[in-house]
Amino acid sequence: MTTSQPMSAVSRTALAVAGVRALESARPQGLFNDPYAAAFVAASGEPQHPAASTTGPAGPGGRPEPASALAKALRFQTVIRTRFYDDHLLAAGCRQVVLLAAGLDTRAYRLSWPSGTRLYELDLPPVLEFKEGVLTGLAAVPRCERTALPADLLDPRWPDLLRGAGFDPAEPTAWLAEGLLVYLTAEQAAALLGAVGELSRPGSRLALERARTGTTALDDPSLAHITSLWRGGLGPDTANWLDGHGWSTETHPLDAVAARYGRPVTGPSHTGYLTAVRR
Repeated sequence: MTTSQPMSAVSRTALAVAGVRALESARPQGLFNDPYAAAFVAASGEPQHPAASTTGPAGPGGRPEPASALAKALRFQTVIRTRFYDDHLLAAGCRQVVLLAAGLDTRAYRLSWPSGTRLYELDLPPVLEFKEGVLTGLAAVPRCERTALPADLLDPRWPDLLRGAGFDPAEPTAWLAEGLLVYLTAEQAAALLGAVGELSRPGSRLALERARTGTTALDDPSLAHITSLWRGGLGPDTANWLDGHGWSTETHPLDAVAARYGRPVTGPSHTGYLTAVRR
């Protein structure tokens, strides 16, 4: 297993997601099981991230404070979206899968993929190097043909790297942009989704988050290194943009998805997920 090494802000975001998945995997009736998530957190040497903790930072007297509303919301959404995307990718019926900004995702190792599935993971080199070191140390074996591709998704040449690694645009593809667009500006998000569209034959699938609507408190200092990076992506216009650029979208509110998984929430949902089919 890799030794402890410093992580960038974006990488700490990936570690926060891994921490949430580790907690959920330890539950007696978790919505999924990620047997590698805890190893990523341990190998990083980082303390447990607030978004992955059931308590907040220590308060006066050293006692931990309750987790903030934002930390709880992020943790809950991460759990639900992980299971939702698991189900969506397996049901998509595509033998070619691309995870954009894959982070510490281990779907290649933990999901039961159909025979012949080729899965591509794109992310920045330091993230993939850290991930490979941990997985190699665990002797983890993927359940599909997996290709980890170091790439900067803000570099317009990433589609060429993907094709050079064996990706075939003539085949239908299941694309996943999990937790990604919020870190991009509207222009960057449009460029990325435009490139995805050009690589997608009819029948291809896309899954991503629905932009949050309404107001959300972002004043949790322990999460500032994450929230300060948020740029909003295409915002509430994401579905309309996709519908106008060759996709047919469907909206999945968080409360409806959570209820289906036996995790009902009270009050209206201000976020959720989008799935789309290439026309």
